[in-house]
Amino acid sequence: MNNIYGYIRVSSYDQNEDRQMVAMQKARVPRKNIYLDKQSGKDFDRPMYKKMVKKLKYEDVVYIKSIDRLGRNYNEVVEQWQYLTRVKKVDIVVIEMPLLDTRRGKDLMGTFLSDVVLQVLSFVAENERENIRSRQREGIEAAKAKGIKFGRPPVSLPDNFMEIYERWKKKEITAAEAAEECGFSKTKFYNVVRKIGQKIDQ
Repeated sequence: MNNIYGYIRVSSYDQNEDRQMVAMQKARVPRKNIYLDKQSGKDFDRPMYKKMVKKLKYEDVVYIKSIDRLGRNYNEVVEQWQYLTRVKKVDIVVIEMPLLDTRRGKDLMGTFLSDVVLQVLSFVAENERENIRSRQREGIEAAKAKGIKFGRPPVSLPDNFMEIYERWKKKEITAAEAAEECGFSKTKFYNVVRKIGQKIDQ
C-alpha cells in the first residue's frame, strides 16, 4: 500500500505555515508524514526535505500546496520533479494546480503534459522574481540619483564636540553632562565616543 506524504516550506522562522498545514489536513495527509522546512527555497539542501525523500517508495504520493513551496530555482525544481517521478517513481500532487497531479494520465501524453505545465509555471515564477529584483534595483538607483541615502544617517556632531570630549576625558564633567551638552542621550554619547573618539585619540 502506498504512503501519503506532505511537504511544507516557509522562508524563515518568522513566517507561518498554518495555511499549508490546513491544505495538508484537507488532503488527508497523516500528520506524522508531514515534513516542514523553515528556510529559503533557493536550493534543495534542506534537512526535512532530504529526510522525506529517503522514506519515499514506489508509488508513494507527495503533496505540496504550490510549486514555489517545492523550490524557487527553476532548473532545480524541474530536476527534482523528474528525480521524484522518474527515479523514485512517486506521484506528486500540487494542491493549488490540479494539472500538476501525476496520478492522472500515467500514459506518455499525460507525463509529457505534466512536465510541460511544470516547466512553464516554474519559468514564469522565476521570471517574475527576476523582474521584482530588477524593479527593486532600478528603484534604488533612481532614489540614489535623487540624492536619497540608504542606511543609517551619519551622526551629526556639535561644533564644540572636541571641547566637550576633552573635558569628559579629564573627568571635568560626567558622561551625562557631556551627553546633555552634545544633545545626545547617554547611550548615544558612549556610542559616538567608541566610534569617533578612538579615531581622535590615534
